[in-house]
Amino acid sequence: MELFSRADRTDDASLVAGFALGDEAASVAFVRRFQDAVYGLALSVTREAGLAEDVSQEVFVRAWRAAGNYDARRASVLTWLLTITRNAAIDAVRARRATPVLAETLERLIDVTLQEEGPERQALTAIESSHAVARLRDLPIEQARAVALAVLGGCTAAEVGRHEQIPLGTAKTRIRTGLRRLRASLKEDSRDGPPPR
Repeated sequence: MELFSRADRTDDASLVAGFALGDEAASVAFVRRFQDAVYGLALSVTREAGLAEDVSQEVFVRAWRAAGNYDARRASVLTWLLTITRNAAIDAVRARRATPVLAETLERLIDVTLQEEGPERQALTAIESSHAVARLRDLPIEQARAVALAVLGGCTAAEVGRHEQIPLGTAKTRIRTGLRRLRASLKEDSRDGPPPR
């Protein structure tokens, strides 16, 4: 009895062709060959083992559907498969993002609300918050809007671009430049110390 089939020794492109045709030996060999790389990337994007397993299964389904269109001249099989993995993992994270972010925000609000802090700490927090908001308002309006959407709204650069109706590159630049200016402004203020009373 042969421990490994001939498919296990087949080159990557031939495995994809067999996978596309539904050849069982090629399909098993294909999954066996790439499952660790797919799962590893899915886990690094999702940071959750169960979700990474689900993503990995989805990746092989997507790969099977797209295998007939695979073109070895454009990318290696591994690169092609990891591109599918990255997209599937990002889709999965985005699909789940709304609930965990909302839950996390609610928990933070509950903690802050129920925490018994002295008036000094509450006053300091209020000053720090209003100071940061004031610095945000000092930015050019397009950068301030991009930073607010990204930081306060939790939007990705692509979502900021869609919301503001600007190209993705422009959205990234506005967020990056706005954050850089905001950090520099807050650092200057911290070096100067609190304003005189």
